[in-house]
Amino acid sequence: MSIFTDLNIPILENTSMSHYTFTRTGGPADYLAFPETNAEVAQLIKRAHSHHLPITVIGNASNMIIRDGGISGLVILLTRIEDITQDGLQLVVSAGTPLMTVSEAAYQFGLAGLEFAAGIPGSVGGAVFMNAGAYGGEVSDVITQVTVLDELGELHELKGEEIHFRYRHSVVQEAPLTVLSATFQLQPGDPEKIRKTMDAYNQARAAKQPLDLPSCGSVFKRPTGYYTGPLIQQAGLQGKILGGAQVSTKHAGFIVNIDHATATDYLNLIALIEKTIQEKFGVTLEPEVRIIGREKDETK
Repeated sequence: MSIFTDLNIPILENTSMSHYTFTRTGGPADYLAFPETNAEVAQLIKRAHSHHLPITVIGNASNMIIRDGGISGLVILLTRIEDITQDGLQLVVSAGTPLMTVSEAAYQFGLAGLEFAAGIPGSVGGAVFMNAGAYGGEVSDVITQVTVLDELGELHELKGEEIHFRYRHSVVQEAPLTVLSATFQLQPGDPEKIRKTMDAYNQARAAKQPLDLPSCGSVFKRPTGYYTGPLIQQAGLQGKILGGAQVSTKHAGFIVNIDHATATDYLNLIALIEKTIQEKFGVTLEPEVRIIGREKDETK
């Protein structure tokens, strides 16, 4: 009998994470839970902690590579917890809500400040985790408060500097915290202008990015003084294939799954790119994508 049985929360055992990641890769999770309320998230964390189980919290796994060995312990998937509440110029949003849904809601409310997020596929929790951004905007520009659970399942409110936002970073990467919600502080705007800006960003994204193939989005952080895509092009790696993974022919900063790729294919291609860019240009690339899980030959 599972240690979670009495909680009456949907949980799958030994389930492949490839069904849930945007790359369509990843090994099995020992336990995969689908809570529908914040209270259920707290219950899961407390139960797992009491049994010394590792805990991994995931939004919609859009900017993530899960190794082929899968994930030990409990994985909590937040995609069933979506909620947006307006309070004047503020939106209080549950962590499982897609960021592009929040951007669309802001437009509907006539609120400006989230246009840059119109096409970002991540969830609000993931956006907080990595301070997601695009087209000159970052969520740190508009998030004023984050509600989190600690490793014991206790609730905390983090404000301003306590969130430790910087480029593709937040305090959630530093401590065992689970984001439950975020408060967005926006500004009054002209809905027509907001819509035009969002549409322009989405058109630019569609024109430049390989949205028709499974991928984890932009793979690398932007190195100071350079753009990653052109570096990879200049190194002659655009179109490079390892296994079923390919450096996108549309945007060299993306790696796409073209033929039943594994996570190992992705990681091998990432390693090749890092090594080549370092050797050719003396530039160190750092993955933006979150890489988690165990190697395939690791024992549980």
